[in-house]
Amino acid sequence: MRIKTRWLAILLTLGLVVAACSPSGADDSTTTTGDEGATTTTSDDGATTTTGAEPMDIDTDIGVDLDAGTITVGMLSDLSGVFSPLVTQIVAGAEAYWDDVNANGGINGLEVQLEIVDTAYDGPTHVQLFEELRDEVVAFGQSTGSPQTVAINDGLQEQGMLAIPLTWYSGWSDPAFNSNLVPHGTPYCIEAMNTIEYMVNESGLDAPTIAIVSIPGDYGLDASAGAMLAAEALGLEVVYDGVGAVLPGDAASYTEVGDAIADAEPDLVYFTGIPHLGWPNVYTQAVVTRGLQALWSGAAPSWDPVYVAEDSAFRDEITRDFLWSGYFQPWDGDSEGAARVREVMTATGAPPSDFYAEGFVEGQILHQALLRAYENGDMTQAGVLAAAKSLDAVNFDGLAPSENYVGDPNEIVQREVYVQRPDPAAETGSILVEPNYTSPTAAAYEFTGACFVLEG
Repeated sequence: MRIKTRWLAILLTLGLVVAACSPSGADDSTTTTGDEGATTTTSDDGATTTTGAEPMDIDTDIGVDLDAGTITVGMLSDLSGVFSPLVTQIVAGAEAYWDDVNANGGINGLEVQLEIVDTAYDGPTHVQLFEELRDEVVAFGQSTGSPQTVAINDGLQEQGMLAIPLTWYSGWSDPAFNSNLVPHGTPYCIEAMNTIEYMVNESGLDAPTIAIVSIPGDYGLDASAGAMLAAEALGLEVVYDGVGAVLPGDAASYTEVGDAIADAEPDLVYFTGIPHLGWPNVYTQAVVTRGLQALWSGAAPSWDPVYVAEDSAFRDEITRDFLWSGYFQPWDGDSEGAARVREVMTATGAPPSDFYAEGFVEGQILHQALLRAYENGDMTQAGVLAAAKSLDAVNFDGLAPSENYVGDPNEIVQREVYVQRPDPAAETGSILVEPNYTSPTAAAYEFTGACFVLEG
């Protein structure tokens, strides 16, 4: 299925000056005209928009039409598969982000249009839709899923184009994988190091025991690899190894693993799974049915706000037991970036959600890459890729940790997380308890390659 999203037309033509809109709606802008006829508008909040550059100064090939004033970006998104409850909200955030950008001048007067397609988290479908779009879009602003993104990586390299993966697999920070990718956020394996050390401190125990549990595949196994490294570094006894033991859709595995965790009586449980395909079932079996009391966590996509909904079967227990480390500030974050998410999404009529923020983060990375490509005079597919790879300071105004794509992988891999806890009283069911947290274990980890190697 293909969903084509066209934005409101931007009434910008060569030589036409349009003031950038201030948050209050007032026109407090100034304009200057450069030597080549380009006009720069500066709003009262310091934002700048340039229009009127000569099209002949910009090289293009696919996905950028200077005559029409458009930039077309692909989005390979899971809108109906296992991660669709999460991804649909992320895509809504991305749509609102680009709507806001376009309404305020676009990319130097060029309107960004999104070609959003539903991959259903299916590998062959993902590849098929990539093949259909590779000669239509300048870059992919989203590619959901690690195996799916690995499956198109050769094609990305052959085409010489950029993709932003919607997954936090550690391979995206590995030079062996990422020549055409720009990752963001802390990889699953380093996230686990952060969270487990935080859990140890929260437990107040000198030598807590731990159960490490996951689904198979990159998501579960990359997170579990980091959990095992953390347990070793912190001297924790692993009393139950359930790595890869929870099979999504297999109810028998839920009961079996839940019982095994309860039998092991760990102080900590690190369980990376899918919210509606096993995670609550295993937790219910171990905690509600068997009575285990332990501190629980898992890679961030394991969390779902429905866990603390009024009709949740374990609302009180999970509020007591659970914490996790996310990749961006939640809805009620105190940063300028979080405030912008709230302002833009509220204006669309969307209900509060933490996950819109990811759409804004992805959008800001691509936004900076497109601006850099425009400045370089090269908005070809290869030019946008090169521009993205040259970004050494992508700032999200506190919404997420700044990203750098230049230098040694061990120096640039992201290590900061946002530690959160459930709170039924919060608008989105969770609250931030520790921003910009990096554990000593995660800080000391020498990143030389993927923690779990995912074969193409």
